[in-house]
Amino acid sequence: MPQQADYITINDIRETAKRLSNWGRWGPEDQIGTLNLIGEEEIKYASSLVRRGKTFSLALSLKEKIQSGLFGGRWNPIHSMLATGTDAATGRQDEPSPYLRYADDAISMPCQSSTQWDALCHIFLDDKMYNGFDATLVDARGAQKLGIEHVRDRMVGRGVLLDIARYKGVEHLADGEAVDANTLDQCIAAQKVEIRKGDFVIVRTGQQERCLASGDWTGYAGGDAPGLAFDTAEWLKDKDVAGICTDTWGCEVRPNNSEANQPWHWVVIPALGISMGEIFYLKELAEDCDQDRVFEFLFVAPPLHLPGGAGSPINPQAIK
Repeated sequence: MPQQADYITINDIRETAKRLSNWGRWGPEDQIGTLNLIGEEEIKYASSLVRRGKTFSLALSLKEKIQSGLFGGRWNPIHSMLATGTDAATGRQDEPSPYLRYADDAISMPCQSSTQWDALCHIFLDDKMYNGFDATLVDARGAQKLGIEHVRDRMVGRGVLLDIARYKGVEHLADGEAVDANTLDQCIAAQKVEIRKGDFVIVRTGQQERCLASGDWTGYAGGDAPGLAFDTAEWLKDKDVAGICTDTWGCEVRPNNSEANQPWHWVVIPALGISMGEIFYLKELAEDCDQDRVFEFLFVAPPLHLPGGAGSPINPQAIK
């Protein structure tokens, strides 16, 4: 397998995807991929990790303007008021007779414009999705296979934070800095934690916190970023990870040093069938884990029940 310093070709991607493929592992009609690794015992064990009753929201505020138009035409969430206390106080809700006085609102946003899950229909390997389903099954009506609705009751289990920035003794990794499999293992050893079958692994680079502190989101969405190296695809398969999440826009390191855009995505979603979470807010969780040296927790992050969705906004919770 090529290391991050090596140029990654289309042939490298296809060979790696074929070698690591989970197609057929859970049957020809499977639509949840590596979430099959989480069973009743894994969930019961994860629930036993709640010892303090302390909760952490891992969702970035929807008010943050992180989208810059570098990818896919995504825009920042738009929050609009449909009815307000001003309407009530000025009598606008009293005609033709006294109405219930209330506030109401609406939000317009791409499903992947803030903290979110990628559905397994999100990325194609050539013209195929995970488990060999044809890419044409995603049309104007949404995904006929592998839509986000299939995992709406499966995003719960043991979460493990790998705080790579703190392990390296920096506030944030540099843009373009790759986190390879060896670095993940070194961080695991330093934190004295283990990765179990069916875990949700959450990687902190510190990039998002840098943007929050400076108020500058230039390039965050689709630009250069620290992230996971191509060789971590094999690490994820070997560890039987159920889900991988980071505080960056796209999980993998950018620029990619590859013939293809986002080569790691080509393998991890359509070949391995791993659920991927992006744009996770990790500051408070990371600080708490550093204080008590406990890096495992109950993780709960259901997507919206959106049939055919290629992704979903979420408000993930880590509970210790």
